[in-house]
Amino acid sequence: MRRFAPSRLYLTVAAISLGLTAFSTWSALRWWPVSLAALLFAATSGLIVWLATRPVIEIHRDRLCVGKRSVSWREIRRVDQTGWVAPMVVFLTLNGDERLRLLYPGDAETSSELLGLIQQNAVGALINGIPWVKIFGRPPEETVAPALEPPARIKVLTDEDEAEVERLYQQLRTAGRFNDQEK
Repeated sequence: MRRFAPSRLYLTVAAISLGLTAFSTWSALRWWPVSLAALLFAATSGLIVWLATRPVIEIHRDRLCVGKRSVSWREIRRVDQTGWVAPMVVFLTLNGDERLRLLYPGDAETSSELLGLIQQNAVGALINGIPWVKIFGRPPEETVAPALEPPARIKVLTDEDEAEVERLYQQLRTAGRFNDQEK
């Protein structure tokens, strides 16, 4: 599972914007033309606070969770990017032509990582109008369990020590002392 929370930078910028709103409002009491700046700072503060309070996006193996809403990867039919990277805005078309706007207020690097994970996991979807198979190749087999490979052997002894242990083992075996314990 991967969690993508809104960037903390938005809270910092919101605090600064609220401070500028307060200062502009105070200045507007003395000189009325400043009230336009106070109004713009207030609108900007509201937008930034709204972005900072967006729900966390979680990527699970079988679903995408946006806040309390959970969407199975199989339900997603289209993933359409917009020109917005930070904050990232993506439209997901679900079964039944339901559209879900996904808004993630994060930095550009984290946003592109989230977008990549969404695109890779939405196996049956069109990615910006292109079939998933043409972009990523054949989908992974879900019904066949992956073959368990033996764990990688950790090298504890050097090659010379391994040869010495093997030689001693062969001597014990030929002397018959090693096989006595097996009975």
